[in-house]
Amino acid sequence: MKALIFAAGLGERMRPLTGHTPKPLLVAGGKPLIVWHIEKLAALGVREIVVNTSWLAEQFPRQLGDGSRWNVELHYSYEGTTPLETGGGLSNALPLLGDAPFIAVNGDVWTDFDFAGLPREPQGDAHLVLIDNPAHHPQGDFALLADGRLASEGMGKLTFSGIGVYRPSILDGWRRVIGDAPGVDEVPPRFKIAPLLRAAMARNAVTGEHHRGAWTDVGTPERLTVLDQNLK
Repeated sequence: MKALIFAAGLGERMRPLTGHTPKPLLVAGGKPLIVWHIEKLAALGVREIVVNTSWLAEQFPRQLGDGSRWNVELHYSYEGTTPLETGGGLSNALPLLGDAPFIAVNGDVWTDFDFAGLPREPQGDAHLVLIDNPAHHPQGDFALLADGRLASEGMGKLTFSGIGVYRPSILDGWRRVIGDAPGVDEVPPRFKIAPLLRAAMARNAVTGEHHRGAWTDVGTPERLTVLDQNLK
């Protein structure tokens, strides 16, 4: 099984820390955020990891190398100077990921979630990990139904953690779903994955689970400081 780590964001909310360092390479608990993910994926038996890059892209191979120190192969999917968003980034990385289901994780989150619990073969197009709504996102994203399916609307919505398993088929017919949103006509195209997930939910093709453990979206310097202190 392969994995994709989303690491192409500009990190604008993290300035000035990200003025010279991409957010996934910021250090918490003695190691870059992205390394926590690489170690977990390697322990799971993932041997090929794709890292999508844009802002300060050259720093990723400089710091992480080819992945051999973790017994994995790291591949870098460069998106240009403007990030392609999650959907465009996934589409751009797909030639490196192949046609089998893969794990995807946001490079700027930290969690104690055990990746070993993820399904190797999702029932539908995707399986997402949800968490309790943090203070900065109280409205949540998706509703987890009693049978394990996810819905875009419903009672007790939870927040998407940025961790999931996807089939490449999640991108099938993406242009029809996205429509004429800004960026779709660029080469390569730029678009978000959320509309594709909601469309898949409408056809009962997305499952999920609720992680009740630790999770941090490192979106501000203050959150990074708190996380670093907690990990130390």
